[in-house]
Amino acid sequence: MEAFESFVAIALEDEGFVVSEAVKFPVKQPTAKSAYVEVQTHGFEVDLVAARGDGLVLATVKSAFGSRGVVAEHVTGETDKPAKKLYALLNNETVRKAVLLGAAQRFGYQVDQIEFRLYVGRFAAPTTGTHEAKIRQWCAAQKAGCGPIRVFNVAEVVARVIRSAQKKQYRNNPVLVTMKALEAAGLLKLTLPNHIDDDQGLSEGG
Repeated sequence: MEAFESFVAIALEDEGFVVSEAVKFPVKQPTAKSAYVEVQTHGFEVDLVAARGDGLVLATVKSAFGSRGVVAEHVTGETDKPAKKLYALLNNETVRKAVLLGAAQRFGYQVDQIEFRLYVGRFAAPTTGTHEAKIRQWCAAQKAGCGPIRVFNVAEVVARVIRSAQKKQYRNNPVLVTMKALEAAGLLKLTLPNHIDDDQGLSEGG
């Protein structure tokens, strides 16, 4: 599991989900051949899959901390650049539908119980917020599974992680132990922000 995915997994667990690392789903797509129709099947990887009694989350997770950040046109697919393929679960209708149906069949959920999410560590142009705003607007307009694609930024993820780290019960988890160690060393205060995104998607649990 990639480092930022570990943070996201804790955030999802705080919502009452059981979280799995990347899962591959078969997706049939036409090839580029023009002489005749040919279809190939590829395994498409979903970064995190989170299950709860009332629903399933298919999460695309991008940290982008050491780069420009997540670019709006890459997420929406409104570009010819190869980077848009990193977000095919969101912007490619063929992939999205195939994974949605595959997840419903594999894990025993109805289509309207499955939610698509995007977790981002760093958006492009973080000072102006233009890319984050455009991504949120586009995702809110999509209909994928049970509703729009939900977007979470690093502050929302860390708020959930802090809430988990505040609990007295010890868990041998690298993320939580790191935060507790920093607190014990006086380098971090595990103070919960006033707001955690409890937006209505799947009903709140745990």
